[in-house]
Amino acid sequence: MFTGIVMGTGSLLEIEEFTDRIHWKVRIPNGLEQGLEEGASVSLDGVCLTATDIQGDIVGFDLIQETLERTTLSERKMGDLLNVERALRYGEEVGGHLVSGHIMGVGEIASIKLYDGTADLRIQSPESISNYIIEKGYIAVDGISLTIGEVDDSGGFNLHIIPETLRRTTLGTKEIGGTVNLEIDTMTQTVVDTIKRMMHTEGE
Repeated sequence: MFTGIVMGTGSLLEIEEFTDRIHWKVRIPNGLEQGLEEGASVSLDGVCLTATDIQGDIVGFDLIQETLERTTLSERKMGDLLNVERALRYGEEVGGHLVSGHIMGVGEIASIKLYDGTADLRIQSPESISNYIIEKGYIAVDGISLTIGEVDDSGGFNLHIIPETLRRTTLGTKEIGGTVNLEIDTMTQTVVDTIKRMMHTEGE
């Protein structure tokens, strides 16, 4: 599990292609390698991946085809920055909201408005998750825990991004038309699915 509190950005150093997978070498932010062991879970742009080899602050990850098809990681190239979060450990403070690192859909950035150190983003979510997009609900965008702003009927929603988030993550580098990984808060999923089942039962 993760909290959506990104610890910094890592750099994609190497991409090696195999017949059944792609192998990445990522330089993670300084200090995050401490205590990291092979087999540990790490979130890269919100996607839960397993550390396969560790050489100081350079960590290897294997990406299978399903991961590439369901997320934006297939679009990444050498030199790109990635949001990095280590897995939550028992007893640690949960500063964001609990997320699993299993991406539910890919959204597209429809607009960006920059202000004095802040930014307003408009993101269009895929129809498959539009029912879970609720104003004031939680969402992870490229692994970043954020609160949903205004929502429209098509599943489009606004985000207000503070300066610290722009500084610490990749959101400050995004452009209109760019894509982002989306994961809905588990509690929101449960509530929405429960209401759906109740309405379906009442309609029978």
